[in-house]
Amino acid sequence: MKKSADSDESRSADSDDLADAESSDSGETGAPRYHRANPEAMSEEAMRKEREFRKKLNRDARQIAAESVHRGVKLVVHRPDFDLDFEAEYGELSKGILPIVREMVGKTLPLLEMETSSEYARNHYYGSNFQADSVAYRDYRYFARKRPPTDSPSLAVGVRIDESASMAAFGRLEAAKRAAIAVYEFCRLCGIPVLIYGDTADVSRLEQMSIFAYADFDKPDPRDRFRLMGIRSRSNNRDGLALRLMAERLAAAPQKTKLLIGISDGQPKAMDDYTGHYAILDMQRTIAEYERKGVAFLAAAIGQDKDVIHRIYGNERFLDIANLEELPARLVRIIARYV
Repeated sequence: MKKSADSDESRSADSDDLADAESSDSGETGAPRYHRANPEAMSEEAMRKEREFRKKLNRDARQIAAESVHRGVKLVVHRPDFDLDFEAEYGELSKGILPIVREMVGKTLPLLEMETSSEYARNHYYGSNFQADSVAYRDYRYFARKRPPTDSPSLAVGVRIDESASMAAFGRLEAAKRAAIAVYEFCRLCGIPVLIYGDTADVSRLEQMSIFAYADFDKPDPRDRFRLMGIRSRSNNRDGLALRLMAERLAAAPQKTKLLIGISDGQPKAMDDYTGHYAILDMQRTIAEYERKGVAFLAAAIGQDKDVIHRIYGNERFLDIANLEELPARLVRIIARYV
């Protein structure tokens, strides 16, 4: 692979050139194999804008990493492409999901109209109006408070998908894709800005952290729904850095409410020593830091390390997904409550 123009001088192969290609599968060692998917699909101008956007994502991500305990980690942000197989896969996976999404959208859009003109904003930890029907959710958002004239209801959503190798087991990968479809389509139909990123670690010595930007609210594209089919099980996971990168993007967004949902089947583990207490503490500190900046976190645990994920996130941020079939609908219902 050739060195890209925006790579650091000290790096020879961990270039953004990788991000021109879709990681379609994993080899025997767990490292993804890359190929260019239908490169003729976009005009030259569209491809130029896509490259510029990808370069910006890489610059911003590396700056965020450099200001954290992950400084020095070789990071590449990919902007996956898609092909006809992805479109066909989306069509199959979305069949049972879209009716549920449309039903939830039908219930949510009237609430959005009411919230825009309502004197009170619901789902707050404190306020002057007690909402008894909210008590059943046990998230302490039992109150409504008067909204100032300039305070319009708004929400931005991020979904972080763990693309570690263990996601290939027990239908977890398909469950993550179905959940991504549900969240993407719900947010799109409701006009909610959405980030959907996947991540893995230790693809190679020169790419220690890989981010896959499937959908990004700074560059919405109707074809993002097909990019979601590129979600894969790959290698290790450096959860703290993935959370930090997405939380920083959400914290900078102009919306009033920012929700970051993580879908993961295991505890953090990456080379050389990002594991155990050190990795857990990094995640907890990241969550605490960005909660102070207005980002709400929620972890959907779909694997064998639920106890560890529960310990990292705490009761109020933890979802135990025992039945993977329920994941898409549960996430959409939760997002609707934040509207």
